[in-house]
Amino acid sequence: MRPEKLVLSAFGPYAGETVIDLSKLGTSGLYLITGDTGAGKTTIFDGIMYALYGRTSGDDRSGAMMRSRYSSPDTATYAELFFQYRGKHYRVRRNPGYMRPKKRGMGMVEEKADAQLELPDGTVVAGISNVNREIQSIIGLDDRQFSGIAMIPQGEFRKLLYASTDERIKIFRQL
Repeated sequence: MRPEKLVLSAFGPYAGETVIDLSKLGTSGLYLITGDTGAGKTTIFDGIMYALYGRTSGDDRSGAMMRSRYSSPDTATYAELFFQYRGKHYRVRRNPGYMRPKKRGMGMVEEKADAQLELPDGTVVAGISNVNREIQSIIGLDDRQFSGIAMIPQGEFRKLLYASTDERIKIFRQL
């Protein structure tokens, strides 16, 4: 799986829409994201994980916590990832549940958590559980395996190193 573009809106520290062109990283398959503390590195990982699996890259942050406290109430919160797998292009977009202004009248209403996956043939898979199933089918990894192998945020490489032999065998067999 090669990420091509990540779009974050009102997500984490990003108050508005932020587009990260990951295609500029090349095609070698191994990327190192560096920067000062607080620069937003973990939010990039969180955005990719949330778009794909509906959870963040760390155990201490839930998807519902990712709504930016800096955004205006009417800014939509979502993570959208354009990625390529085995030469085919996909787009997945998820939003957590959050409160937003009503479209008509005064007051707030809950925007329900949702997910959509656009397949290479243009078919759209809708709904959180349907998208979860389809992503796992496409990539061949569940969220835990993906975060432990494909994305190793801030020192979590040790989780793979300390995994049981059976778990490592299972992971490498799937790869």
